[in-house]
Amino acid sequence: MAAMTTSKKRKRELDDTQRVSFVLSEQPATQLGPVLAKPVMPRPPANFPSIKPTKSTSFRCYKTHTKKPTTDNEEMPFVEIPMLIAGETEAVDFYSSEETRRAALGNRYLVGVHNKRTGITTLRAAPLHILTHEVKALKGLQPAAVSTLQRLEARAALGETFGTKKAKLAIRAQERNKVDVSAMEGVADHLQESILKNTSTLPSKEEAKANADSTRLVPRYDIDALNPSDIYPVHHIIPKPEWKALSISPYTSASAGAERVALLPFKRSNWINDHLALAFASSSPNKTTIKMLMYISAMIAFHKATFRDINKDVIQQKLSMVPSVVIDGLLSRFTETARGSTEPRKTSEKATMLLTHMFALCLHVDDFATDTSVLASDLSMEPAKVNMLFKFLGCKINKLTPSDLKRLGLPDSAGDVKRAILKTPLEFPKPRVRRRM
Repeated sequence: MAAMTTSKKRKRELDDTQRVSFVLSEQPATQLGPVLAKPVMPRPPANFPSIKPTKSTSFRCYKTHTKKPTTDNEEMPFVEIPMLIAGETEAVDFYSSEETRRAALGNRYLVGVHNKRTGITTLRAAPLHILTHEVKALKGLQPAAVSTLQRLEARAALGETFGTKKAKLAIRAQERNKVDVSAMEGVADHLQESILKNTSTLPSKEEAKANADSTRLVPRYDIDALNPSDIYPVHHIIPKPEWKALSISPYTSASAGAERVALLPFKRSNWINDHLALAFASSSPNKTTIKMLMYISAMIAFHKATFRDINKDVIQQKLSMVPSVVIDGLLSRFTETARGSTEPRKTSEKATMLLTHMFALCLHVDDFATDTSVLASDLSMEPAKVNMLFKFLGCKINKLTPSDLKRLGLPDSAGDVKRAILKTPLEFPKPRVRRRM
């Protein structure tokens, strides 16, 4: 067996003439001097992303704008000079694009010239230019207008060629749902007559609004009222027979606030107790305000007593200090009797009517700016639901302005609390329109 021989190639050692070294150009940065031995202007490197010009195409540099130097003798370095490169052939124009400045941000480019004799590569900083082109024959042509139908057809063609299976199914489904307008020409008049006939019985916008206003779960109101006190008159909330049955003599004869609170049908309302104390703090208490507070207390007691079952005897026992005519009025207006039954029941609509009547009276007592948070606590309800019912009455839930604070005689600290404010003209909340997804 022949012995195997291995041969090793000798590495060729480089002599000093074959070594390459890099040096920076010694020319001033502001000088447009030569890089080669021949004195020629250095050409900035350019990038042609699409069509490349021929080698014989000449380009020129144009300065766009120059920053003012800090001193008279100081000049701008060549690499920082804002310039434009432009050249042309018989058919195409080349010029620097807007991408030039953005492409050069954060980068630095160098042009090197290698001297084979000395083995030295001289580097010089140079700007970068990205060139775009424009065909001369197309300069005066305007793009053809494309209709929406043409865009849809082109998009469908692309989808049929390159789209996924799901996209193709969607395109075919859209084509099946297209309406052939030419086929509808013969029946257009018949359809129009049928639509007019079927819509003739529909209410107008004004009639629909009037019908909606008439079915609102609020007290009887005056939409044209010029004063907030006239929007919901007191006797539209409290009938005159019930108003006359309310007697304030026990309250005026009481010697202390605790005795007056003990006379109320509902004694655990901070809102009523505070307003009752405020009313009797005056030398001449307002009788109308006291009667409204008595009626509001009776309404809260009635609301609590009819929370589950309605039993007239139990209600009269719990509201023993309320006149019977008031209890009968509350039962007749805020309960319903089912067909074939004699037992009254409290529906959600009647419960809402009771609360809106109560809140309308609260607005009268508070000069039409009510703190809803205290009422929500007294009624064991969420403040958002109480605010919603006040909005049903046409109130806005906002903070009081400085003029409102002055008018109501409230301190500046009261401006931090949002209140239900009723103003004219009366505006009810508009129904929300759901957006189609």
